[in-house]
Amino acid sequence: MLDENLPTFYFRQASDNPLSTVLYFTQNGSELAAEYTLQKLNPALPQAKNKYAIALGDTSTQGIIFAEVLIEPEFQQPTLSAAEIRAHNGVPPAPAPIIPESFAIQLYNPDQQVVVRGEKSTWMGRETFEFEIPQQTFRMPSASQIDRQQNDPVASSLTPKIMFKWKRESKFSKDMACYMTGRSVGGKKSKEPDITVALYKHGREQAVTIYEPNLQRVEVEDRKGLEIVLLLGAEVIREIYLTPGRDSFNVDGAPTTKRKNSRPLAPAHAPGSPKPSGDPYVMTSGIGTSSPANVPPPITQQPTPPQQDPAELRRQQTIAQQEEREREKRDKAEQKRIKKMLDDEEKERRRREAAVEKETERLRKEFGMAGQDYGPKPNLPPRPDPSFNSNAGPSRPVLHLQTPALPPRPLSAGPRPHGNGPGGWFAPPMQFFGPPQGQPQPKPGRRRGGSGDGKMHKKKSTFF
Repeated sequence: MLDENLPTFYFRQASDNPLSTVLYFTQNGSELAAEYTLQKLNPALPQAKNKYAIALGDTSTQGIIFAEVLIEPEFQQPTLSAAEIRAHNGVPPAPAPIIPESFAIQLYNPDQQVVVRGEKSTWMGRETFEFEIPQQTFRMPSASQIDRQQNDPVASSLTPKIMFKWKRESKFSKDMACYMTGRSVGGKKSKEPDITVALYKHGREQAVTIYEPNLQRVEVEDRKGLEIVLLLGAEVIREIYLTPGRDSFNVDGAPTTKRKNSRPLAPAHAPGSPKPSGDPYVMTSGIGTSSPANVPPPITQQPTPPQQDPAELRRQQTIAQQEEREREKRDKAEQKRIKKMLDDEEKERRRREAAVEKETERLRKEFGMAGQDYGPKPNLPPRPDPSFNSNAGPSRPVLHLQTPALPPRPLSAGPRPHGNGPGGWFAPPMQFFGPPQGQPQPKPGRRRGGSGDGKMHKKKSTFF
């Protein structure tokens, strides 16, 4: 329940009549009181076949009907494939009813017809259901005979109408909400922000709640008619569109009654024969006694298939056989096409391989095998002797590269520190990077790196 203070109608099945539903009303936490009765048409009647009919009447007086709905659907023959026709032994299925996109609610006193149209949605089917109610329903009281002869405001197309819309909350929920969406005058609609008018709760106990605080903004003269349209429209939408029944339109023409006792009947015995001993009814639980041997099993009567014209049956079988032959012919043709395509691909692959082999042989004859023999592999450079300079600390990789001679060290760097071992600023020079033996020693002078001739030379790079 949204709020116990709001007017709420509860739908409850009548205990004495399965075709009747009682609507109980409560407001401000009051006790439930029977207000309306939903009565369905008896499906056993011949005029009830292929129809859906429901009426909303008074609870105290059965003869008073406020509104009713009558839906007569159109029927369509379902299209079956050849396999389905063979499964039905060539018997065509019964036509299936098509759920209409709209239905009409007929109000009485005064007579008025409200059409509810379902709007299709790509994701959710019929998601919304729209209807219109005239803003003015009753004629103004007048003593003039001319005013009395005029039509009711409902019949006039110039009467302003208020637009409403039932909207489903989500795809996985059957709850709905009714909104006032705008106004229509002479076929021209003006949209307005949605205003909540009623809420429908679907579940174990169905209920319609009238959102009373927003009714002050609904400019409808016939408030009773609006209430009846909301209640009856919500019930029809639920039974036909939200949760359609197995036989909502009574196509079979007779109600499906459930058996109260599913036990088999006791077998009849002859007048002169002794009565069989033991209980003929067998218990299915583990503590029950075993069934007597002389009790025959119940005979189940198979339903007789409907009779059909032999000519029509032969025609259906001929069509099915012809479709089967055409399908087999298409399958064989498709298999041949696929096999031919695979053979062509294999031939093309072999042709390409033969062309490659032919071109390779031609090039071998023309140029021979000269240049394809690269000779023996080159020898790797000698590895450094691990016993060389073993006292100088960790070994360093030796680079066997031809590098230019290093420039002479300037005299201003000072003498090397004395020591017995190699522990100076740098390790002793390697034999590959040392200066040549015939290089003269630099002479002292003012210029660093001078050659002694008094001229300045450009410093050479050690790498380039």
